[in-house]
Amino acid sequence: MINWLYSLQLVVDSVAAIVLLVFGFARRKPSLVSLSIVGLVELGLVAQLICSIALVGGGARAKTDTIEFFAYLIVALMIPAGAAFWALVERTRWSTMVLAVSAATAAIMLARMQQIWLGY
Repeated sequence: MINWLYSLQLVVDSVAAIVLLVFGFARRKPSLVSLSIVGLVELGLVAQLICSIALVGGGARAKTDTIEFFAYLIVALMIPAGAAFWALVERTRWSTMVLAVSAATAAIMLARMQQIWLGY
């Protein structure tokens, strides 16, 4: 993993989770704004996937387990997409909370991916 990309993505995911949580407590239904915020989280994960494939293609390996790293990354990619689908189907304030949880989950999974990559 590239450290600056990891740090940037962790900040974006954390801020996204907080903003979406505030939207949820304000009883806002999912909108283009909240879905765009989750889109940023998803975009960061896609960038992480592309960079990770390039790194592994260049010979780098995760210290712990490269397959486990990619399993985490693929599941992390599914979570915001699933939450966005949920928000489109069920347009309540609880869907905004689901979006917030998906952003927080992506941040937590990203931190775990960093641990797997670095071997601690």
